Amino acid sequence: HQGLNKEEARKKAIEILKIVGIPDVEKRIDNYPHELSGGMRQRVMIAMALSCNPTLLIADEPTTALDVTIQAQILRLINDLKDKFGASVMLITHDLGVIAEMCDNVAVMYAGHIVEYTDVYTLFSNPLHPYTNIE
Repeated sequence: HQGLNKEEARKKAIEILKIVGIPDVEKRIDNYPHELSGGMRQRVMIAMALSCNPTLLIADEPTTALDVTIQAQILRLINDLKDKFGASVMLITHDLGVIAEMCDNVAVMYAGHIVEYTDVYTLFSNPLHPYTNIE
């Protein structure tokens, strides 16, 4: 996508993998996915998404199947990278804790339709749609 030769692409990959916090990148760059932990695989996916300098990062269930500690690290990483790269983030999740921690605005979908769109504070303090009302 960027017209890089093999050597340049490898250098760029190493650089972005370092940015997302992969340790010992020079050793790990040739690893297969099954040789990486779940958290490291998620970091690699984030690096891949950032490699073309997007203005919008779409994160679909970025913390699913990760333990709580790694979830927090991944969410912190996404927030830090959002600021560093000046990108917006569209976060797709079912986790209300992640929504409360990460989101400014929320679109709630039910049966394939947006049933509520509001800021995160209003969503939790005064939900309008029955699907959103979690009491």
